[in-house]
Amino acid sequence: MIPKPLSAALEISDFLTKHEITHVLIGGLAAQIHGGTRLTVDTDFTIAASLDEGSEPLVRLITGQFSSRTNNPIELAQKSRMILVTASNGVDVDISLALPGYEFEMFARSIEFEVELGEKLQVCSPEDLIIHKAVAGRPQDIFDIQGVIYRQG
Repeated sequence: MIPKPLSAALEISDFLTKHEITHVLIGGLAAQIHGGTRLTVDTDFTIAASLDEGSEPLVRLITGQFSSRTNNPIELAQKSRMILVTASNGVDVDISLALPGYEFEMFARSIEFEVELGEKLQVCSPEDLIIHKAVAGRPQDIFDIQGVIYRQG
């Protein structure tokens, strides 16, 4: 049986792939993949999207499929570059809109991770995960960095 956060990640990834939206898995699930055992209750993605007047249809597309966790998802996306939704299994999903430059380069360095027979996710590289975690800098992020370095050597 697939854990709920991973199942939510597959659902979101399938949707984004279907709509040709470039994306990578980041956060706690990526830390599990690159660093080892760790508890997480949500799912995090970064997607390639510009934040301008053209982002409104993208936010509407995503929140049309998945329940928004905010009253005004378009305003939130414009202010914080985040789309907060809930997958069909009840797992919270945070989708960040990538900044041009480094984050767009991250997509090219992502790796394909096979979850189960035929089910795959694009996951940020271990190095990019370390950068994301270092920027966040919370105690759990430091622990995740240590796990990635230990596992990846």
